[in-house]
Amino acid sequence: MQKKEMLDKLRYDIINQDICPDLRKQATNLVFGSGNVDAKIMLIGEAPGKNEDLSGEPFVGAAGKLLNELLLSVELNREDVYITNIVKYRPPQNRDPFPEETVQFLPFLKKQIEIISPDIIITLGRHSMNCFLSNQQISKIHGIPRKMKLNVNKLQNKYKEIILIPFFHPAAALYNGGLRDSLFLDFKKVAKYLN
Repeated sequence: MQKKEMLDKLRYDIINQDICPDLRKQATNLVFGSGNVDAKIMLIGEAPGKNEDLSGEPFVGAAGKLLNELLLSVELNREDVYITNIVKYRPPQNRDPFPEETVQFLPFLKKQIEIISPDIIITLGRHSMNCFLSNQQISKIHGIPRKMKLNVNKLQNKYKEIILIPFFHPAAALYNGGLRDSLFLDFKKVAKYLN
């Protein structure tokens, strides 16, 4: 099975298993993920916002425009990366995802990561970071890369070393100019790991 087919099946599984039915009922669309299925870089946000819920695509609102700028600053486009969120339905009033919602979606996110098999994972925001690095403060560890082992084939117990880099969420930078500067500096570090 090709990556696109595997991702389509995973998307279907979320719908078929009715993950987070309370979120689903008030959402317009499942926001699964988009981009290059063979990407070296995977960006993981927290949950869709209003614009994402309406379009069914991650990071298309104001935070998405800033993310596009950040990618262009290191000579990347959205077509070069894969973008998703932990939680695939918009929480009401754009509230933070509840821990139990994150827990329900986490197995699907992990499977997405296995399918894409990126070299670099960039977490966007503290909720996304906490899925991989619990009990950390994003203000202290943003932009600092860490090596992790990714299980890319459970049947054969094969692992791949990847780099995980936690970043501030672009939405936070829209309200805090200092975070915007930090994001651009952190993104410059990504270019180094691509080479």
